[in-house]
Amino acid sequence: MKLIYTEQAYLSLEEMLLFLKAQGFNQSQLKALSAGIFSKANQLLQVPYSGQKEDYLEHLKLDHRRLLEGHCKIIYRVENQHIYIIDIFDSRQDPKKMKG
Repeated sequence: MKLIYTEQAYLSLEEMLLFLKAQGFNQSQLKALSAGIFSKANQLLQVPYSGQKEDYLEHLKLDHRRLLEGHCKIIYRVENQHIYIIDIFDSRQDPKKMKG
C-alpha cells in the first residue's frame, strides 16, 4: 500500500492551520496538530479500511472514509494499492464545505 496526499488535502490543511492561527493557536499547537494528523493517516498503511464511511460523500459512490484526529476529519479512499488522502476537514465547519 502507498499513501498519497492530494493537492486538495494539503490546501485544506494549510487553510485550517491559518484559520486556527488567527484564532490564537500558537506555533507549537499547530505543529502538534499537523503531526497528529499525519500520524493518524499513516496508520492506514496497516489497516486501510479502519475508518468509518463518510456519509456526506456517499453520493459520489467512491467509498470515502474518514478518520478523526481531534476535531479534524481525514477523508480518504482506497483504490487498488493506493490510499488517497482527499481532504482534511475541521469538523466544526459546515460539512457541505467538504471536498470529495
